[in-house]
Amino acid sequence: MSVKALAAIILTAVFINNYVLQQFLGICPFLGVSKKFDSAFGMSLAVIFVMLLATAVTYPIQYYVLDRNDLGYMQTIVFILVIAALVQLVEIVLKKHVPGLHASLGVYLPLITTNCAVLGVCIANVDNYMEAAAFGTGYVNALANAFGSGVGFLMAMLLFSGIRARIEDNDAPPAFKGMPITLISAAILSVAFFGFAGVIENIFG
Repeated sequence: MSVKALAAIILTAVFINNYVLQQFLGICPFLGVSKKFDSAFGMSLAVIFVMLLATAVTYPIQYYVLDRNDLGYMQTIVFILVIAALVQLVEIVLKKHVPGLHASLGVYLPLITTNCAVLGVCIANVDNYMEAAAFGTGYVNALANAFGSGVGFLMAMLLFSGIRARIEDNDAPPAFKGMPITLISAAILSVAFFGFAGVIENIFG
C-alpha cells in the first residue's frame, strides 16, 4: 500500500465523504457540542480515538469471526457492543486524567455510543475494504479511512463552532433565532463542501 493511496483515502474521507456534512451522520453531537470551541475540540478528539479503536477491533471480528462462521446478520449488534465498551473506556480515562474535559462534555460523551457516525464508519470499512484473500491491506485501508473520517468530523465541528460563535454575535430575525438559523448555517456549510468534489481525483489521478 503506497503513501499516495493512503493519502487519497484520508483526504477523501475528510473532504468528499465527510460523515457529518455529506452523509449527515453524527448530527446530534454536531449540533449539541459545537457551541463552545473547547468542547467541540475535545469531543472530536474522543470521536477520532473511538473511530480508530472501533475499526481496529470490529474489522478483525468481522473477518475472523462473523464471516467465517456465517454470522454476518449479527454485525450491527456486535459492532454496537464493541463501540459501547470502547466509549466506556474513553470515559474512564478522561474522568481520571482530564476531569475538566470530562465535565465539560457531560452527557455528550456517553452519546458517542449512539453516534451513528462511528457505527457508520465501522460498517463502511467492512463493506468497502474487506478483502477475502488478504487481511493486511484492507485493514490498513480501513484504519486510514477511520482516521480520515475522524479528522473530517473534527474539521466539521471546529468550523461550525466558529460559525455559531459569529451567529450569536449577530441579530438574526426572531423567526430564525436559535435552532432554525443553526440548521440553515449547517446546510450552507454542507453545500460548500460539494466544491471539493473531483478535487481528490484531479490530484491523485
